[in-house]
This record gives sequence, structure tokens and C-alpha cells, in this order.
Amino acid sequence: MSPVHLFEFASRQAEWLASRQAVIAGNVAHADTPNYKAKDVVPFARVLDRTQLAMGATHAGHLQGGASASPEVEVKRDRAWEISHSGNSVRLEQELIKTGEVNRDMSLNTSVVQTFHRMLLTSLRSQ
Repeated sequence: MSPVHLFEFASRQAEWLASRQAVIAGNVAHADTPNYKAKDVVPFARVLDRTQLAMGATHAGHLQGGASASPEVEVKRDRAWEISHSGNSVRLEQELIKTGEVNRDMSLNTSVVQTFHRMLLTSLRSQ
């Protein structure tokens, strides 16, 4: 049986979501710190673009893929909606929106992994 990369992809996304949640929490913690600039991690699509999973070819006509690469999650400066008089660019509303996005993405990630896991168990029981 060939390896299933869905779990590796879901694991990488979960790590990225955890990193993003930590950065968001740091932004909220520094909401009153003068001259603090809000941060965010690079979008997961960019992380995924730099990651190439090896594709398995079971037929001569299948495409060949490259080797897998594990990029680091980078922290970048976020473009805040506005900067306050103190020089702080953290907006709690914006951070709450980001937190909601992380929560939604983590729920979807978990649901996909659970469904795929059940599908694998069902296929193994039927054999």
C-alpha cells in the first residue's frame, strides 16, 4: 500500500494554524504596547506552494513529482487597518476575525482527517 499524504498535509496545516494562533495571541497581548506592530504568518497557500509532495506513479502514464520540502513558517508584518497615536497597529476586531478564520480552518481540517480515517477503517474491515 502506498503512503497517504493527506495526513501529512493535514498535519502541516495544523502546525501552521497553531503558529498563526500563537502570533494572533501575541498581537492581542501587545494591544496596549506603544509602537508594537501587528504580525501575521505567511499565508498557508504560500507555504503549500513551496512544499512539493512526491507523487506516486502506479502507471507509466502518470505524472512524476518532486521531493518533499518542509518550509519554515515565517513571521511577517501585517498591514493593519490603522495605526493609533501610540504607534500600535493592533486592532482587536481584526485579530478576532483572524481567530475565527483559524477556528474555522482547524474545524475543517479535523473533519476531513476524521472522515478519511473512518473511510480507511471501513475499507480495512471489509477486506
